[in-house]
Amino acid sequence: MTIRVLIADDQMMVREGFSVLLGAMPDIEVVGEAVNGRDAVERVRELVPDVVLMDIRMPEMNGIEATREIVAADSAAKVLVLTTFDLDEYVYQALRAGASGFLLKDASARQLADGVRVVAAGEALLAPSVTRRLITEFSKLSETPRLMPAAQQGTYGDLTERETEVLVLIAQGLSNGEIAERLVVAESTIKTHVSRILVKLGLRDRTQAAVFAYEARLVRPG
Repeated sequence: MTIRVLIADDQMMVREGFSVLLGAMPDIEVVGEAVNGRDAVERVRELVPDVVLMDIRMPEMNGIEATREIVAADSAAKVLVLTTFDLDEYVYQALRAGASGFLLKDASARQLADGVRVVAAGEALLAPSVTRRLITEFSKLSETPRLMPAAQQGTYGDLTERETEVLVLIAQGLSNGEIAERLVVAESTIKTHVSRILVKLGLRDRTQAAVFAYEARLVRPG
């Protein structure tokens, strides 16, 4: 199955470079480009991509606002945020808006393609080392964190003890396979737990689950 990708960046060289790199992959098709956030929202509606490579800092509408609009429209497209710095002050806000992960612009062709595949498959692109830096940034941005509606209602109390344990491990950046190994269970069991966690908390994907865990203080910066 071919993964349809939309590239949103205000720099032509970046768009063309990523388009060439991804276009060389047999399982990825670049279906369009967008020059700013507003254009990205419109192109997502028109082209229905599987993944949007979204730059954060763009004119007219930035990547955070565009991500929020795409998610609010209940689009099936997953947003993979592109940033120059792994401690970009806006990365956390983009993830909170509904992005499925982020990738540095200096990533190799293989990392870029793998990132697209990971996000398209519904996984969160948050490596453990990146997650630790993200938590640090989170602690600076949210001294008094706002909770998602589900957290405000204490909905996470509906999770079983094992589901809560899995949620915490997701927030630490572990993959399903790594969680299964840690808890000594089958990976299929972890997938079932993750699905139930998302349903119970009304979350879109693993990335939102990780953000939820931080905001609900199930995982503390440190």
